[in-house]
Amino acid sequence: MNSPVRVGVFGLLGSGNLGNDGSLEAVLGYLSAAHPEAVVDALCGGPEAVTARYGIPATRLHWYRGEYRTASRAGAVAGKGLGKLVDVVRTAAWVRRHDVVIVPGMGVLEATLPLRPWGFPYALFLLCASGRLLGTRVALVGVGAAPIGDRATRALVRWSARLAAYRSYRDSLSRDAMREMGVDTARDAVHPDLAFALPAPESPAAEPGSVCVGVMDFHGGNDDRARADEIHRRYLDGVTRFVRALVEEGRRVRLLTGDACDAPVVAAILDAVDSPLVSAAEAGSLADLMKETAASDTVVATRYHNLVCALKAGTPTLALSYAAKSDALMTEMGLGAYCHPAREVDADRLLERFRELEKRSTELRRTLAERNTATTRSLEHQFTALTAALFPAPDHTLRETS
Repeated sequence: MNSPVRVGVFGLLGSGNLGNDGSLEAVLGYLSAAHPEAVVDALCGGPEAVTARYGIPATRLHWYRGEYRTASRAGAVAGKGLGKLVDVVRTAAWVRRHDVVIVPGMGVLEATLPLRPWGFPYALFLLCASGRLLGTRVALVGVGAAPIGDRATRALVRWSARLAAYRSYRDSLSRDAMREMGVDTARDAVHPDLAFALPAPESPAAEPGSVCVGVMDFHGGNDDRARADEIHRRYLDGVTRFVRALVEEGRRVRLLTGDACDAPVVAAILDAVDSPLVSAAEAGSLADLMKETAASDTVVATRYHNLVCALKAGTPTLALSYAAKSDALMTEMGLGAYCHPAREVDADRLLERFRELEKRSTELRRTLAERNTATTRSLEHQFTALTAALFPAPDHTLRETS
């Protein structure tokens, strides 16, 4: 009798980012349906949260608990340095216990937001290198990628991808970015974001004129550190003016977030607008976000997975786009004309584009229904391919990417 397959899931999961956790939830749903015999655990950023929510054992990703805090004192610097060495052994020991490790979605091969090479990129490299050395299949499933300027980060990301046994991407831009970084992507597939595999919410009658506005603690990307404060001020001012304009028309506005770090932005807008027509949603999952967007006439959002939720719910959506992945997602779903740059939020221009979105609402809802049907079919193919690659029958062998 064969022993059950041992599957690990890996990433910044349980750390407060709803998109990351939604990707995990989609993969756990796939494993439960297609491989119910699998024994699953996690190596992740928030092990307590993952265990409490999903009922699987979880281990902390980094030995040093202050990994993502800036180290200014000598003790903290030494702790981080020691942690890098300890994590080599910890990661290899964890990988050795598994037959398969899945990295579920997330932008693990990009640096569109501020990112240090010796944080998560280093952890991902340790995972993929351990998998290759120890014979454990590591799969990067439906991940995001983008061109990376920093040399060290780019090298770690490139080698992580090369060492993985399976790769698929959430859009063609991601695959192209990895090809440009020197990874052979000839056998790598592109499928919609994993969050589209989550159950669609019921569609209640939307309140006429209601708008969900998804905000973000946005300071630009990895290459914008020198003007991060300026970018944030301009973003916050533009979004606040947009919300105020909606309220002056008597519209009800719901503020959405996608990460715990977004709370100060919500507080600043509520304080500046100060109207009973504006409220903040307390969403704890992508399912909650989908319900909020399904109950709204229209959505304007920044975070990538806020956009995914709104589009999955079939609600006409305008993107405050901070990266090419947002533009690609909107184009794929038939709303490519409705993107506005998050780095240059102009409330007047944003309102003008928003009016255009509203005028085409009925047509766009039909378009989204059609695109969501195609998206569901594509993700079914993704999971079928994943089973063939990672859980081969006795007479099949894994075809590794290189």
